[in-house]
Order: sequence, then C-alpha cells, then structure tokens
Amino acid sequence: MSYNHARNSAPRVISVANQKGGVGKTTTAINLGTALAAIKQRVVIIDLDPQGNASTGLGVPPADRQVTAFDILVGDEPLQSALTKTVVPGLQIVPSDVLLSGAELELANDNRRSYRLKRAIEAYVADANREGIDYILIDCPPSLNVLTVNALTASDAILVPLQCEFFALEGLTQLLKTVERVRGHLNAKLDIQGLALTMYDSRNNLSAEVAADVREHFGEKVYKTVIPRNVRVSEAPSMGKPVLLYDLSCAGSKAYVALAKEVVRQERKRKSEQESEIA
Repeated sequence: MSYNHARNSAPRVISVANQKGGVGKTTTAINLGTALAAIKQRVVIIDLDPQGNASTGLGVPPADRQVTAFDILVGDEPLQSALTKTVVPGLQIVPSDVLLSGAELELANDNRRSYRLKRAIEAYVADANREGIDYILIDCPPSLNVLTVNALTASDAILVPLQCEFFALEGLTQLLKTVERVRGHLNAKLDIQGLALTMYDSRNNLSAEVAADVREHFGEKVYKTVIPRNVRVSEAPSMGKPVLLYDLSCAGSKAYVALAKEVVRQERKRKSEQESEIA
C-alpha cells in the first residue's frame, strides 16, 4: 500500500506530550517518526527536551548538534538552519542539548515567549514546504514549562503516550486540563490527535484493565494499536537507532508501523471531511 501523495499542503504539527515521565514519550516520537518515514511520509522531529534523548536515539551525537532548538527559541535562528539528517531516510531532526534547560530564564522578559516555536514553524512552512514535509512531531519534556507551552501553542494536535499502569488516568487528567488552558488562551485549534497505549504487558491483568478504562473514557480517540512492553524497544536507543532499524521483526517495531498507518488513515479521513465541508 502506498501512502505517497501530492505534497502541497502544510504539514500536520503534532506534540508528543505527557506531563508524567517514563511513559514512552520520546520512544514514541522516535519510532512513530521512523515508521511514518518507512511508509513514505516525510517527517521532522523537533527535540524540545533538554535531555536530548530523541537526538541521541536517532543517531545524532552531541558534536553534530551545531544549531539546536535553543537557537531557534532563544536566538531566533530559522528552523531550516537546525535541520539535521538522522539515521532514517526521510526523517530529519531539530536537535536539542542541555542549553535548552535555560530557555525559561532567557525568555522571562518576552511577553510573546509562548509563540516563539509557532512563529519559527510558520516561517519554515511558508518558506520551505518545498521539501514536502508531511508531519512535524515535537518531543516535549515531561513537565509543564515554557518549552511544553511553546510546543502546544505551535501544534495542530497532541498525541499522548499513556503507560498501562495504575496512575495513568490521573496523569492524563492533569494533561487535559493543560490542553484546555492552552486552547483558551494561546491556541484555540489545539486538538487531541489520539492516545497511544504504551508498555502494554499482556501477562498483566492491570494492563488490560487500564486499557479498558481508557477506551471507555475516550472511545475512538484511543488508537487500536497497543505498544507492547518489549526489550528490543528499550535496547535500541543505546545503539543510536530507532527500534525499526535495530530489529524490524520484533513486536515493538510491528506495533509502531501499525500505529503510523493508523495516524495516516486518521489524517486522510480528517482532510476528506474538511474538503467535504468546504464543498
């Protein structure tokens, strides 16, 4: 099945975010981006976490991070100048490093600080969708700070990785309140792209119970694909590779490919509905 298409529309900008740490957020950003690239989508990941794990996990060593997300947010560098090739064909990254942890202080006196990433992305798309980018995925830090607010302000939607464990719904409630605040004050169009269940253990009754609870509460917003707890997914970042390049045949790789196909089908449906409304 081919997912290639005429590339004349703006890319879909999606924040991969959860205020709770350890839910597979960066892992999802890396591997969803890779899987989208594998089905002929052109993808940019913006690493907006000062830990820089998405950059490392896509094989970009610190020495190659010449222009970073910090330079875009604080130094007004154009997004184009930070784009860096990764080990995945069709997938570029705006890398990050520890300097980004100082962004909050650097931007303290800027009344428009929440819009800095939005402006950079809009300028890039206006000038450069000559590259035909289909998706921009933003890997957010696991906290609500100026970085996450910039990401949500710049995004069309938020994709939430949700670990199948006891406190999952509690953390999600906090995140949805944040989304509502951003909608109310900064970005009225911000949508919930979907919820991706991660670290699912089929041997564990709790995983099944959490998955059932989330589906009951959020219905079709929960992706059918479930990302299993998988040792190969955990090993891959230490090799500087997404799991699809580390072990294509493992359960984790297959799950991320399935998730990417769901995202693309979802986008096709959304665009089709928009075109029907216009007609």
